[in-house]
Amino acid sequence: MAPLAKSIDARLIKRFPAGRDSEAFELNVHFRAGPEVTVLSGPSGAGKTLLLNCLAGFARPDEGRILVNDELLFDAAAHIHLSPQQRRCGYIFQDHALFPHMTVRDNLLFAASAAPAGKGPALNRRRRVQELLAAFELADLAARKPAHLSGGQKQRAALARILVSEPRLLLLDEPTRGLDVRLRRAFYDVLRETHRRLEIPIVLVTHDLDESLELADCVYLLDRGRVLQSGSKDTVFARPETLEIARSLGIYNLLPATIAALDPGRHTSRLRVLDQEIEGPYLPGHLIGDSGFLCVRQSEMRVRPPVARSSGNQLVLRLTGASSSCRGVRVVFEHDVAAFVSESDFEQQLRGHERLALEIPPSAIYFIA
Repeated sequence: MAPLAKSIDARLIKRFPAGRDSEAFELNVHFRAGPEVTVLSGPSGAGKTLLLNCLAGFARPDEGRILVNDELLFDAAAHIHLSPQQRRCGYIFQDHALFPHMTVRDNLLFAASAAPAGKGPALNRRRRVQELLAAFELADLAARKPAHLSGGQKQRAALARILVSEPRLLLLDEPTRGLDVRLRRAFYDVLRETHRRLEIPIVLVTHDLDESLELADCVYLLDRGRVLQSGSKDTVFARPETLEIARSLGIYNLLPATIAALDPGRHTSRLRVLDQEIEGPYLPGHLIGDSGFLCVRQSEMRVRPPVARSSGNQLVLRLTGASSSCRGVRVVFEHDVAAFVSESDFEQQLRGHERLALEIPPSAIYFIA
């Protein structure tokens, strides 16, 4: 079946031999994206930026093919390799890649002249540039050069330049690195507006899990040149396919568990966890007695004072520490379990208890065999 309009379908293999100070590396992925925001996540050296460079034409794969909007940009077997200029990819690097010797307006005019519609009258190009300067609140900064812009202003100028160039896809390599929280929030708003305007695939590389949760429609988790898991944001972050993936994301509590009961009629299960039982969703494909791990997002757990008789879906664990964080108080328990509570709740209800109850909604429970 032919790819949908405004889509990417890339099968890529890119090899690097071992060097004096480096191991051999192979990027081997099948990457697909529609007109949405797709986040590439994974550790340093996973191949995220290399994948962006292959899509943009800055790196040439050894094998494979790249289709964008049904047009062949690369095919190793047919010896097709369009240049970056021919591909019309908007690529925002970590340093925003504005021409330092040009003003903001001249940066946009240069990009407009290279766009497909840029061969028309100069008046039309200038009108488009002026519209974008106003839309991105850059009109008062149009005569400045990049050295005299803040990080957030550079980002807006870079995105405006991308828009005026009429790209077929937008590639961003850790664009918020080094920005404070306020500028990050401003960038997220600008990117959403950019996506609304362009309605094209946007591929974003980030190490920041909060950024992935904030922006992504689809997520690709990469490691050592391979795709570990991909899918919608909600699926990937709610249902990591392996224990290793869950551990690498760092947002889950993971505890050894055994299936004690299965009730398909009620669509429930009972899990034995640390000599306690809790109720979870029905687990099709599993049997009573199967062993694995209880997987629950830390943000889904609610910390309660212990009571003589539990009335909810709870685990009672020994408290080992508590520390302040930007999300409130991070409460740490035995078995490396953690959860977050507000400062006021901790002071008024939880401080002084040796053991606390962790309330777990059955719908938040995921079982990894």
